[in-house]
Order: sequence, then structure tokens, then C-alpha cells
Amino acid sequence: MLDRQHPLPVYYQLKEILREKIAQGIWIPGEQIPSERELSEEYQISRATVRQALNGLIEDGCVERRQGLGTYVIEPKIVQYLTRLTGYTEDMRQRGLRPNSQVLRLELADAPRSIAKQLEIEPETPVVLLERLRLAEGIPMAIETCYLNFEGVEHLLKLDFAGSVSLYKVLGQRFDVIPMRTEQRMEAAPCSPREQELLQIGAGSPVLKNVRVTYDQHNRVFEYALSAYRGDRYVFYVELTV
Repeated sequence: MLDRQHPLPVYYQLKEILREKIAQGIWIPGEQIPSERELSEEYQISRATVRQALNGLIEDGCVERRQGLGTYVIEPKIVQYLTRLTGYTEDMRQRGLRPNSQVLRLELADAPRSIAKQLEIEPETPVVLLERLRLAEGIPMAIETCYLNFEGVEHLLKLDFAGSVSLYKVLGQRFDVIPMRTEQRMEAAPCSPREQELLQIGAGSPVLKNVRVTYDQHNRVFEYALSAYRGDRYVFYVELTV
């Protein structure tokens, strides 16, 4: 219960009480929580204080307010730490989630000038294009399109990248291509109709567009990747130090 003598503000105490109920599964994703009026009456505090607590939960990504309907619990967002180079499969497993992939395209293609520039090769050089729909617990999370170039890259066409196969693990074990560092650029944008369909999100929903150039152990570019992550399920975290 709320302790009005506690140094922590009442709104913060209520926020933590509600957060704990969500964590315990008392309210599950997709379920509506009690209204401001109901919470105000239950805890004997003002609606303004309740609203402040709910706003805190919204900022923390625990609930969302639906216009004219109320406040609902949402699926927790996946926090992607941009502090070390890992692949999607490893990221999901570290979070206790079951990764999966659907291969949308796997083909040999002549690199257009813009892609060739990123891979530091001549235009029209054959590269492998691997596009996958990435899922976690069966839920679409991202669309990832990789352009790959290294000696023997054409042999990737014989492999199956569906399921939980890790591209980086395959590259290291079979081709001695070990990802060592990456350069990334990110921006938010409305989803395209194709992204909407594949990610199963609403029209115009935000996606996080990530552009990645990855280097191997010899400091050679071997991958240029374009990804679209669901904005409602992902948070990217970067720690900066002086």
C-alpha cells in the first residue's frame, strides 16, 4: 500500500505497485488496467496523482493509452544494447526468447553502384542477397536485408537460413569470416506497405531503420545490411563515456 510518510513521492510508489502487478501477470499484455477514477478511489489519492503514475508507466514502455478506451498493458520492448557486436539470434537467446527466421530472398545479384560503394567493390560485382523476416516467439520483429561479399560467398546459396540459424556463426565456422566491428546508422520512419504486411503492424506505424556495415578480422567489409525493426517492440541503448 501507499506510505504517505515515505520520502518517495506517492505517484512513484503507485507506479511501482502497478508495475509489480504487471510483472506478476495480474494484468497481461492486451488487458486493460483500472481507470484513473477506479485507481483514485482504491488508493484514496487524486486523479492527477494517478495520471502522473500512469504517465510514468507509459514512458517506461509498460502500458499505452488508447484514445477513448483506457490504458492497456503492452508487450515489453526488447532493449538492444549497441555496446558489442552480436547477431539477432544470439541477442534473442540471451533474452530467453526463441528466435526464428523466414527466408524471403536468397540469391546471387549484381551489386548496384550504391551497394558496391558500401562493400568497397566494383559495381555489378556478384554478391549474395539474403533477406529474412526475423521473429521471436513467433512474433515478427524485424526485416533484415544483407548484401554479402567475401571469397566463396556463392556457397551461401546452398545453405538453409530458415529457423534459428545464425548467419554470423555460419560465416565464422564455414568461411573463416569473423565479424569484428560494425558501423551503424539509425533513423525512425513510417513503415512501408510491405513492412506493414510482414511485421503485422498498423498502416504508418513507426519502424526503426538500421543501416550496418560490418568488417571481418582482417578489417575487410563483408556485409552491408538494411534492417527495419518494429518501433513498438524495440529500444536501442547506447552507453557513452568520457
